[in-house]
Amino acid sequence: MIGSIVWVVVAVAAIALSLVTINQGHIGVVTMFGKYRRVLKPGLNFKIPFLEVIFRKISTQNRSVELEFQAVTQDQANVYFKAMILYHVTDDAEETIKKVAFKFISERDLMQTLARTIEGNIRSFVATKRQSEVLALRREIVEYVKIEVDQTLDDWGYHLQDLQINDITFDKAIMESMSRVVASHNMKAAAENEGQALLITKTRAAEAEGNSIKISAEAERQAAQLRGQGVALFREEVAKGMSEAAEQMKRANLDINIILFSMWTEAIKNFAESGKGNVMFLDGSPNGMEGTLKKLMALMQMNGEDFTPRSKDDQYKQ
Repeated sequence: MIGSIVWVVVAVAAIALSLVTINQGHIGVVTMFGKYRRVLKPGLNFKIPFLEVIFRKISTQNRSVELEFQAVTQDQANVYFKAMILYHVTDDAEETIKKVAFKFISERDLMQTLARTIEGNIRSFVATKRQSEVLALRREIVEYVKIEVDQTLDDWGYHLQDLQINDITFDKAIMESMSRVVASHNMKAAAENEGQALLITKTRAAEAEGNSIKISAEAERQAAQLRGQGVALFREEVAKGMSEAAEQMKRANLDINIILFSMWTEAIKNFAESGKGNVMFLDGSPNGMEGTLKKLMALMQMNGEDFTPRSKDDQYKQ
């Protein structure tokens, strides 16, 4: 009875020791008598109790490490970098897992070697550049490091997924001088922009003034033209009216000079009404009136009308 119980206990213990659980995102590496034997996938696995040993559980998930280091440029300027490395196991193939499991004694050794390798590559790249170029070369630095490191990491069973350079700084004196350079460039750009804005403003003002002068001149020209047309039409209407009045006077057998006399008196009346208190001197003598009438008759003769004064005998003959 006791012997049966012992065998049952041994069997249960053997079964328990033969069951192994591998978490998702991990690969189990099994050795037997210290020699690699096989890999265990995630989930429930079986192994030979007391003979097969789980040498290591390798994570296939992404891993990251932060770096802080210093480099020197070609012109002997100290550059301080803060970077983040994102890497992972290349794949879960057996050969890859064997590389990962046996290349390094521990995870710490891998991290140290990886960090130093990347730092060395960045330092060698920065050493060929001047400090004024480094800030603009983030992408080039990353691409250079990935090209140089990918082959090495592949030999270790890893892949560099991403390298992020989060911060690039210089010594305090260099940072202050760079700030002054940036400030002077900004002041220069601001002055140039202000000058261009002032030039544009004055140009627009000059164009507006020129357009205003052109518009005013055109309006004045049109106004003068209209005034001239108005005067011409006025004279035409006056001549037409006088011609019609002269024809009516002829038909009535009246002296045409009466028209001129009426125009003379109407002009004097208009002077008096529109003078607004101003003193106007007119020659009211018979000779002055006769001279004015002769001038009016000369004006009418230019329009083809005969306003020659006739004697009283001529009037009686008619």
